[in-house]
Amino acid sequence: MAAASSSFALFTGSKLCVPKTLTSCSKPVKLPNAVSLLSQCRQNRSMRIVCSVSISNLEVRTERPDDLVASILSKVTQTDRGVSLTKEGHEEVGQVAQQLQQYCVAEPVKSPLIFGEWDVVYCSNPTSPGGGYRSALGRLVFRTKEMVQAVEAPDTIRNKVSFSLMGFLDGVVSLKGQLKVLDENWIQVIFEPPQLKVGALEFQYGGQSEVKLQITYIDEKIRLGKGSRGSLFVFQRRR
Repeated sequence: MAAASSSFALFTGSKLCVPKTLTSCSKPVKLPNAVSLLSQCRQNRSMRIVCSVSISNLEVRTERPDDLVASILSKVTQTDRGVSLTKEGHEEVGQVAQQLQQYCVAEPVKSPLIFGEWDVVYCSNPTSPGGGYRSALGRLVFRTKEMVQAVEAPDTIRNKVSFSLMGFLDGVVSLKGQLKVLDENWIQVIFEPPQLKVGALEFQYGGQSEVKLQITYIDEKIRLGKGSRGSLFVFQRRR
């Protein structure tokens, strides 16, 4: 306001003041104050922008690994290992798995956390774990009760699928495999021919098989893996 009043006085006073310099007028224009005010406004705007960005960054980083683990387990629980999930449901599981991958320990294949017994609680492709037993027809005949993977030191893996034949006769399919580390994230497992036990009947059938799996996340509660064909697996630790 002081700058504006001074400028207005130059043209309305009883004497017309046409100074060569601003200091020659009786009431000089206080430009430094105006410049200072403008500079302060700009600084305030800058500060407001910086604060806004900082708050935004904090909001993005609020998802902790524990929260993501709880989220992915809640999405796959009671879905028959992913069978009953919609397309959107599978996409949500994949998104959470992608976020968890950022928190994976270095060289997960060498982590002692890999050892133990794990429940297979989800697969994006229902027939990947269990093969034909988990196909649409297979699930009607062989009703899956549990799917367990045991990883034993130093390099043994045992897969077991427990089922009920037509809801009346219990059975188990088991496979034993040898684990081989390919790099810091990938493992290969070569399985012996599977063994089938139904009631008192037990026999071996088929031939050897092998799978490759990338470990994308592991902690005390869950392990995430991705097969060579892109199938996503979620394992939950039993003990």
